[in-house]
Amino acid sequence: MAVPYPEVAPPTPAGRRRWWAEIGWKYPLAAVIMFYAAFPLVYALSASLNRRGSLSGSTSLFQEISLVNYEALGGTRFWTWVGNTLLIGGAAAFGAVLMGAAAAYAFSRFRFQGRRASLTSLLIIQMFPQTVAFVAVFLLLIALGNVVPALGLNSKLALICVYLGGALGANTFLMYGFFNTVPKEIDEAARIDGASHAQIFWRLIMPLVLPILAVVGLLAFISAFGDFILARIVLTSEDNWTLAVGMYQWVSNQLTSRWGLFAAGAMVGALPILALFLSLQRYIVGGLSAGSVKG
Repeated sequence: MAVPYPEVAPPTPAGRRRWWAEIGWKYPLAAVIMFYAAFPLVYALSASLNRRGSLSGSTSLFQEISLVNYEALGGTRFWTWVGNTLLIGGAAAFGAVLMGAAAAYAFSRFRFQGRRASLTSLLIIQMFPQTVAFVAVFLLLIALGNVVPALGLNSKLALICVYLGGALGANTFLMYGFFNTVPKEIDEAARIDGASHAQIFWRLIMPLVLPILAVVGLLAFISAFGDFILARIVLTSEDNWTLAVGMYQWVSNQLTSRWGLFAAGAMVGALPILALFLSLQRYIVGGLSAGSVKG
């Protein structure tokens, strides 16, 4: 014979107030935050599906659904800009990871004169955004272009070098904290077995710090992918433009703005970052939390 379940007493007014005070208030707040974060994306998607290509006449979301704007991307240099952006962003991210990992390994494992002063200098330098030096960067590239044209203006290689020039500050500090979480006994055991510093770095340390490598690579890629000021200064020809610079030309003139095309390009351009973020998601939380630990 089945035993009946005991009846659950309805919550009392005091219990409801306690639930709202402890847990219930989080749900309306979460709904507001989700709406605030998702509405611009939904609005941009709606604008990309509007064949009129204008935002001023959009009074409701998804009033019209058409793929005309997405088809029109093929008649522009959009895919050339995408390729340039992926090339520059990928090279900048790869270089930032290698440079940051090498510097963090040196600061974490070696003791040398000027170590603390160097760390302090990196901490101070990272407080200033790289864009404050765009005048100096412009003049420097003009001078370099007279000697080495590949490092002058309108060169993707020059823009990558500019990005790498500011990659050591925050990346080194973030990776330095993570490297300190790796026990030094591993290095000592490897040196007893005859391993060199290069072997320890590439075969032992690098596989153990994959989370922070993924985080730094993702942040560097996003930074280069969305940069406009430095890319606009360095790259002058339309064939070398990045996605941010090229798409800006579609809406720079108020009388001939192509907002529908711009929204469609933004939706497509967001896919590489979304794919990279989802592929590295399992590393991101661990890399950021462990890298924030003071060594």
